[in-house]
Amino acid sequence: MKHILVVDDSPTESHLMKTYLEKHGYQVSVVTDGSQAVQNARQLKPDLILMDVVMPGINGFQATRALNKDPDVKGTPVIIVSSKSQESDIVWGLRQGATDYVVKPFTESTLINKVTNALLQKGL
Repeated sequence: MKHILVVDDSPTESHLMKTYLEKHGYQVSVVTDGSQAVQNARQLKPDLILMDVVMPGINGFQATRALNKDPDVKGTPVIIVSSKSQESDIVWGLRQGATDYVVKPFTESTLINKVTNALLQKGL
């Protein structure tokens, strides 16, 4: 079973992503900020990370950059899931090392397709 780490400080958004992912057979862990994301990614070694941007402390862009520099988790696909929808936000997120970008609000099919594609690209 593929393991996905959801990083979002909104309980509603986290619950929605967790529900969609579990419905499609994924194991899901949830954390609420960027520093927890980095720490949990090292411990859990998830197959993929869904990362919000606007969070307290370390934001999603900073956490994505940190994960991509960490030899223990480098190569883990990170999909940014954010309400920040400007082209500059998307480009910046991808430059930080994100595999893909999903703009909130999203549909179940969009989220699952992005997750499936990222895992396939990683060979999982």
